[in-house]
Amino acid sequence: QARLVESGGGLVQAGGSLRLSCAAPGHTFGPYYTMAWFRQAPGKEREFVSAIYSGGSTFYADSVKDRFTVFGASGNTTVYLQMNRLKTEDTAVYYCASSSGYQNSVSREIVYSYWGQGTPVTVSS
Repeated sequence: QARLVESGGGLVQAGGSLRLSCAAPGHTFGPYYTMAWFRQAPGKEREFVSAIYSGGSTFYADSVKDRFTVFGASGNTTVYLQMNRLKTEDTAVYYCASSSGYQNSVSREIVYSYWGQGTPVTVSS
C-alpha cells in the first residue's frame, strides 16, 4: 500500500511563499493517476485545494486559484504545491492524496485511496 509523505510546511508571514512536497517512496504508480492536496484548518472540515493528473491537467479551489500551483506529475511521483501570496486563512494542515486513474470528481475525498499524514502550515499576520 502506498504511503505518501508530505514535507515543506512551516511558519511564514502573510504574503510569503512555501513549497510543499508529496512523495510516495517505494511505490510505483501506473501511467494514469491523480494526486491532490487537501487542507484542514483548526475547527473546520478538510477541504480540497488542488489536484493534478499524471498527464498534467490541474485543478484548483477558487480560494487558491492564481496563488497556488501544483506541479510535478507526468511520471514523477513527487508532486509539489507552490503556495504564493499566502494569507492567514491558508493556515491549516495540508494533506496529500493519490488515486489510480483520472478521477472525475477530484475534489471528493472518497475517490482517493492513499493519504499522507499531513504537514502543518501557519501563516502569521
